[in-house]
Amino acid sequence: MAFQPLHDRVLVERVEGEEKTAGGLIIPDSAKEKPAEGIVIAVGAGAKDDDGERIAMDVKEGDKILFGKWSGTEITLDGKELLIMKESDIMGVIS
Repeated sequence: MAFQPLHDRVLVERVEGEEKTAGGLIIPDSAKEKPAEGIVIAVGAGAKDDDGERIAMDVKEGDKILFGKWSGTEITLDGKELLIMKESDIMGVIS
């Protein structure tokens, strides 16, 4: 894939949620919410502070993250549905 996010942006692939409830009921696609978890595919170099110095990114490629329900901009790249979001939209890294 030939895409590099700029500044403090991150390219994320959503992680699909569970297809069944805890009780074993199958959830139809129309009732599923979009997952708020994803895997970081690519990261930008980081934003610049007032002195022009780069601010290091807290996430890296391969991190599993949690983000807000309405975070990011959906794009299709190489046939995959991905999200581009700012690092500040990421709530945390799941270990």
